[in-house]
Amino acid sequence: MNLFVNQRVTQAPEKCSLAELLSQLKINNEGIAVAIGQEIIAKENWDSKLLKENDSIMIITATQGG
Repeated sequence: MNLFVNQRVTQAPEKCSLAELLSQLKINNEGIAVAIGQEIIAKENWDSKLLKENDSIMIITATQGG
């Protein structure tokens, strides 16, 4: 299925969870926040959150400033 991850088209298998997508994309789960549409998804729900065709996913990485 097609997903939009940070505004780029990404392919994922049907019935893919958010955790599976992050693993497929080799994204470290530490220090990130994830939203699907306008909803922030709590980290404890990533395994159970199933993605749908054309979902828009925003992955935000925390950074340090100085």
